Amino acid sequence: MVKILGKATSINVRKVLWACAELQIPFEQEDWGDGFRSTQAPEFLALNPNGLVPVVRDGDFVLWESNSIIRYLASRYHGGWLYPAEPLARARVDQWMDWQATDLNRSWGYAFLGLVRRSPAHQDAAGIADSLERWAKHMRVLNGQLEGTGAFIAGSQFSLADIPIALSVNRWFGTPFEHPHFPAIAEYFERLNERSAFSRYCRNGQP
Repeated sequence: MVKILGKATSINVRKVLWACAELQIPFEQEDWGDGFRSTQAPEFLALNPNGLVPVVRDGDFVLWESNSIIRYLASRYHGGWLYPAEPLARARVDQWMDWQATDLNRSWGYAFLGLVRRSPAHQDAAGIADSLERWAKHMRVLNGQLEGTGAFIAGSQFSLADIPIALSVNRWFGTPFEHPHFPAIAEYFERLNERSAFSRYCRNGQP
Protein backbone atom coordinates (compact mmCIF):
# COMPACT_ATOMS: atom_id res chain seq x y z
CA MET A 1 0.00 0.00 0.00
CA VAL A 2 1.17 3.53 -0.80
CA LYS A 3 2.05 5.58 2.28
CA ILE A 4 1.77 9.38 2.08
CA LEU A 5 3.73 11.40 4.64
CA GLY A 6 2.44 14.94 5.14
CA LYS A 7 -0.48 16.76 6.76
CA ALA A 8 -3.69 16.70 4.77
CA THR A 9 -4.06 20.50 4.86
CA SER A 10 -0.87 21.02 2.82
CA ILE A 11 -1.58 22.09 -0.76
CA ASN A 12 1.15 19.79 -2.06
CA VAL A 13 -0.02 16.81 -0.02
CA ARG A 14 -3.52 17.40 -1.35
CA LYS A 15 -2.18 16.95 -4.91
CA VAL A 16 -1.12 13.44 -3.97
CA LEU A 17 -4.32 12.60 -2.09
CA TRP A 18 -6.40 13.79 -5.05
CA ALA A 19 -4.31 11.81 -7.54
CA CYS A 20 -4.68 8.66 -5.45
CA ALA A 21 -8.45 9.16 -5.34
CA GLU A 22 -8.67 9.61 -9.11
CA LEU A 23 -6.51 6.54 -9.71
CA GLN A 24 -8.28 4.51 -6.98
CA ILE A 25 -4.98 3.75 -5.26
CA PRO A 26 -5.33 2.51 -1.65
CA PHE A 27 -3.15 4.60 0.63
CA GLU A 28 -2.27 5.40 4.22
CA GLN A 29 -1.63 9.01 5.18
CA GLU A 30 0.51 10.13 8.12
CA ASP A 31 0.46 13.71 9.44
CA TRP A 32 3.86 15.36 9.27
CA GLY A 33 4.57 19.10 9.29
CA ASP A 34 3.58 22.11 11.39
CA GLY A 35 1.38 21.03 14.30
CA PHE A 36 2.29 17.36 13.84
CA ARG A 37 5.50 15.35 13.71
CA SER A 38 8.45 17.49 12.74
CA THR A 39 9.83 17.14 9.21
CA GLN A 40 13.22 17.96 10.75
CA ALA A 41 13.22 14.66 12.64
CA PRO A 42 16.08 12.38 11.59
CA GLU A 43 13.72 9.67 10.36
CA PHE A 44 11.96 12.13 8.05
CA LEU A 45 15.17 13.76 6.79
CA ALA A 46 16.42 10.28 5.91
CA LEU A 47 13.52 10.11 3.43
CA ASN A 48 13.64 13.72 2.21
CA PRO A 49 16.75 15.75 3.10
CA ASN A 50 14.85 18.94 2.23
CA GLY A 51 12.52 18.39 5.20
CA LEU A 52 9.39 19.10 3.16
CA VAL A 53 6.11 17.28 2.57
CA PRO A 54 4.87 15.24 0.84
CA VAL A 55 6.95 12.10 0.76
CA VAL A 56 5.58 8.87 -0.67
CA ARG A 57 6.68 5.35 0.16
CA ASP A 58 5.59 2.66 -2.27
CA GLY A 59 7.11 -0.53 -0.95
CA ASP A 60 10.83 0.16 -0.80
CA PHE A 61 10.59 3.08 -3.21
CA VAL A 62 10.69 6.60 -1.71
CA LEU A 63 9.87 9.76 -3.66
CA TRP A 64 9.49 13.46 -2.84
CA GLU A 65 8.39 16.54 -4.87
CA SER A 66 4.63 16.60 -5.33
CA ASN A 67 4.47 16.90 -9.12
CA SER A 68 7.03 14.11 -9.53
CA ILE A 69 4.97 11.97 -7.15
CA ILE A 70 1.70 12.35 -9.02
CA ARG A 71 3.45 11.69 -12.35
CA TYR A 72 4.91 8.52 -10.85
CA LEU A 73 1.57 7.37 -9.46
CA ALA A 74 -0.19 7.87 -12.80
CA SER A 75 2.58 6.03 -14.65
CA ARG A 76 2.81 3.20 -12.09
CA TYR A 77 -0.90 2.64 -11.53
CA HIS A 78 -2.40 2.57 -15.02
CA GLY A 79 -3.23 6.25 -15.20
CA GLY A 80 -2.79 6.73 -18.94
CA TRP A 81 -6.14 8.48 -19.06
CA LEU A 82 -4.70 11.12 -16.71
CA TYR A 83 -1.11 11.22 -17.95
CA PRO A 84 -1.00 10.09 -21.59
CA ALA A 85 1.93 8.15 -22.98
CA GLU A 86 1.69 9.79 -26.41
CA PRO A 87 4.56 12.33 -26.47
CA LEU A 88 2.67 15.40 -27.70
CA ALA A 89 -0.22 14.94 -25.29
CA ARG A 90 2.14 14.24 -22.37
CA ALA A 91 4.24 17.30 -23.18
CA ARG A 92 1.16 19.51 -22.97
CA VAL A 93 0.31 18.11 -19.52
CA ASP A 94 3.91 18.50 -18.34
CA GLN A 95 4.07 22.06 -19.66
CA TRP A 96 1.19 23.23 -17.48
CA MET A 97 2.33 21.27 -14.43
CA ASP A 98 5.78 22.87 -14.67
CA TRP A 99 4.27 26.31 -15.23
CA GLN A 100 2.17 25.90 -12.10
CA ALA A 101 5.16 24.85 -10.01
CA THR A 102 7.38 27.71 -11.19
CA ASP A 103 5.72 30.80 -12.68
CA LEU A 104 2.28 30.62 -11.06
CA ASN A 105 3.34 29.50 -7.58
CA ARG A 106 6.18 32.00 -7.36
CA SER A 107 3.79 34.86 -8.05
CA TRP A 108 1.35 34.26 -5.20
CA GLY A 109 3.73 33.33 -2.37
CA TYR A 110 4.16 36.73 -0.73
CA ALA A 111 0.49 37.74 -0.99
CA PHE A 112 -0.77 34.42 0.31
CA LEU A 113 1.59 34.40 3.28
CA GLY A 114 0.67 37.97 4.10
CA LEU A 115 -3.09 37.89 3.60
CA VAL A 116 -3.99 34.32 4.59
CA ARG A 117 -1.20 33.03 6.82
CA ARG A 118 -0.74 36.51 8.36
CA SER A 119 3.01 36.02 8.43
CA PRO A 120 4.72 38.99 10.19
CA ALA A 121 7.51 38.78 7.61
CA HIS A 122 5.07 39.30 4.72
CA GLN A 123 3.15 42.44 5.71
CA ASP A 124 4.81 45.00 3.44
CA ALA A 125 1.96 46.62 1.48
CA ALA A 126 4.08 47.16 -1.61
CA GLY A 127 5.26 43.57 -1.53
CA ILE A 128 1.69 42.29 -1.29
CA ALA A 129 0.55 44.58 -4.12
CA ASP A 130 3.41 43.42 -6.35
CA SER A 131 2.64 39.77 -5.62
CA LEU A 132 -1.06 40.26 -6.40
CA GLU A 133 -0.23 42.00 -9.66
CA ARG A 134 2.04 39.16 -10.76
CA TRP A 135 -0.52 36.60 -9.63
CA ALA A 136 -3.26 38.26 -11.69
CA LYS A 137 -0.96 38.33 -14.72
CA HIS A 138 -0.53 34.56 -14.54
CA MET A 139 -4.21 33.96 -13.89
CA ARG A 140 -4.90 35.94 -17.06
CA VAL A 141 -2.69 33.48 -18.94
CA LEU A 142 -4.64 30.61 -17.39
CA ASN A 143 -7.96 32.21 -18.30
CA GLY A 144 -6.83 32.52 -21.90
CA GLN A 145 -5.85 28.86 -22.05
CA LEU A 146 -9.20 27.78 -20.64
CA GLU A 147 -11.02 30.02 -23.12
CA GLY A 148 -9.15 28.15 -25.84
CA THR A 149 -9.86 24.63 -24.61
CA GLY A 150 -13.37 25.35 -23.38
CA ALA A 151 -12.91 22.55 -20.87
CA PHE A 152 -9.70 21.64 -19.01
CA ILE A 153 -6.19 22.99 -18.82
CA ALA A 154 -4.48 20.66 -21.30
CA GLY A 155 -7.45 20.06 -23.60
CA SER A 156 -10.94 18.65 -23.72
CA GLN A 157 -10.31 15.97 -21.07
CA PHE A 158 -9.42 16.17 -17.37
CA SER A 159 -5.72 15.37 -16.95
CA LEU A 160 -3.02 15.23 -14.31
CA ALA A 161 -2.28 18.92 -14.97
CA ASP A 162 -5.68 19.90 -13.62
CA ILE A 163 -4.82 18.71 -10.12
CA PRO A 164 -2.06 21.25 -9.33
CA ILE A 165 -3.73 23.96 -11.42
CA ALA A 166 -7.09 23.58 -9.64
CA LEU A 167 -5.43 23.69 -6.23
CA SER A 168 -3.75 26.96 -7.20
CA VAL A 169 -7.08 28.33 -8.46
CA ASN A 170 -8.65 27.33 -5.14
CA ARG A 171 -5.92 29.31 -3.37
CA TRP A 172 -6.69 32.31 -5.63
CA PHE A 173 -10.36 32.28 -4.64
CA GLY A 174 -9.47 31.65 -0.98
CA THR A 175 -7.20 34.69 -0.62
CA PRO A 176 -9.07 37.82 0.56
CA PHE A 177 -8.63 40.65 -1.96
CA GLU A 178 -10.61 42.18 -4.80
CA HIS A 179 -10.25 39.59 -7.57
CA PRO A 180 -10.26 40.49 -11.25
CA HIS A 181 -13.05 38.57 -12.96
CA PHE A 182 -11.84 35.74 -15.16
CA PRO A 183 -14.96 34.03 -16.56
CA ALA A 184 -13.23 30.97 -18.02
CA ILE A 185 -11.55 30.24 -14.69
CA ALA A 186 -14.84 30.55 -12.82
CA GLU A 187 -16.54 28.20 -15.29
CA TYR A 188 -13.61 25.77 -15.04
CA PHE A 189 -13.91 25.66 -11.25
CA GLU A 190 -17.61 24.90 -11.47
CA ARG A 191 -16.94 22.20 -14.07
CA LEU A 192 -14.59 20.46 -11.65
CA ASN A 193 -17.41 20.16 -9.10
CA GLU A 194 -18.51 17.05 -10.98
CA ARG A 195 -15.49 15.23 -9.54
CA SER A 196 -15.90 13.90 -6.00
CA ALA A 197 -12.16 14.08 -5.30
CA PHE A 198 -12.22 17.79 -6.16
CA SER A 199 -14.66 18.46 -3.34
CA ARG A 200 -12.72 16.25 -0.96
CA TYR A 201 -9.20 17.49 -1.56
CA CYS A 202 -9.45 20.85 -3.34
CA ARG A 203 -12.63 22.84 -2.74
CA ASN A 204 -12.89 21.71 0.86
CA GLY A 205 -12.57 24.98 2.74
CA GLN A 206 -8.75 24.87 2.82
CA PRO A 207 -6.97 27.64 0.84
